[in-house]
Amino acid sequence: ELLEHLKDPRELGLSVDSVAVDLLAVQRRKARVVDQLHKGVQSLMRKNKIDVFIGEGRFLSTTKIGAALADGSETELTGKHLLVATGSAPRTVPGIAFDHTRIIDSTDALNLEAVPRSIAILGAGPVGVEFASLFRAFGSEVTVIELLPTLVPLEDEEIGQALERGFSRRGIKVLTQATAKSAEVASNRVKITVGRGDQLSALEAEYLLVAVGRAPVTDGLAVAEAGVSLEKGAVKVDGQFRTTAANIYAIGDVLTGQAPFRLAHVASDEAIAAVETIAGQRTHTPNYDTVPRPTFCIPQVATVGLSERQAKERGRDVKVGRFSFQANSKATIEGSREGLVKVVTDAKIGELLGIHMIGPGVTELLAEGVAAKYLEATVAELGMAVHSHPTLSEALKEAALDAMGRVIHM
Repeated sequence: ELLEHLKDPRELGLSVDSVAVDLLAVQRRKARVVDQLHKGVQSLMRKNKIDVFIGEGRFLSTTKIGAALADGSETELTGKHLLVATGSAPRTVPGIAFDHTRIIDSTDALNLEAVPRSIAILGAGPVGVEFASLFRAFGSEVTVIELLPTLVPLEDEEIGQALERGFSRRGIKVLTQATAKSAEVASNRVKITVGRGDQLSALEAEYLLVAVGRAPVTDGLAVAEAGVSLEKGAVKVDGQFRTTAANIYAIGDVLTGQAPFRLAHVASDEAIAAVETIAGQRTHTPNYDTVPRPTFCIPQVATVGLSERQAKERGRDVKVGRFSFQANSKATIEGSREGLVKVVTDAKIGELLGIHMIGPGVTELLAEGVAAKYLEATVAELGMAVHSHPTLSEALKEAALDAMGRVIHM
């Protein structure tokens, strides 16, 4: 986003002679930040007297884990209750195999040592569009290939369409309703066959980043030894995150699909519910309709709740409010007026069904929408609450007012 502003610094009254990306320096800073965060977690483990074993584990029984440790030794751990939180790993599509050199996954992309001259990205979910934004800001030629009709296809269609317009303005080529049929590496290039309808075309890039989702990590766990059932490689659980083995629980990306999206904060909430259940405490059932879904692309995307289409499919009488950042004072001050806030409500009772945003700083605005949804606020309560001026948050208030037919500044 800083690079975005520096492309036309005169708009902000700045004089900048030249700006260049030093990817190795970026990597060094990334390593420092990750190390700092990692040490913070290690400190929390020590503070709470939690033993940590670095290695690979497998079930020996319903109460025992065998661990091959990173130092080459092996050990056995015993517990009355066990919790599986092995997460997920990037997956690919038929006909395309990772070589982790030119055909890469998201982990590989984070470790590149030079900015690609060109990169094709297969998949336009959160990971795909975030990397598309990153590499385009760094100066790469970027092509995004997506099977479905819009970018970020799990989000409201209007948001996906707005993001595609934003990508087009930034010079990112978007191919929707398309897929990569094959990919071959030759002479440090990737030759990709793209299928779109009944048409085939050729595309070349230095790299192909496959970002079509993630698969649960259960290989090597020997779950059968503990009586834990899988479904298509994922762990099956009940509403309390208990597996088919009564004393074994599982949370996060390794599950069959309790949540319609794989996010760290979703896994964290599930873990709290599972551990409170194990401890015999009163707990909660995660409500996936109130989970925040931030996407850190440019422009940012942020969502909570149902899309307009989903609300209608659930039989709701829907009313929608919108407010453009073009009419927001703070967005104008910052020189970032792209995007909008869209509020989906129940026309009869005013219930907030969904909040969908694209534009400056919306991943931070999202917390207000999540709190409103969690507390079952009405659109009137959101719209009538006083918001500071000038702030980006006023766009959320105005979108709510628009749903009531009372918008002021548009």
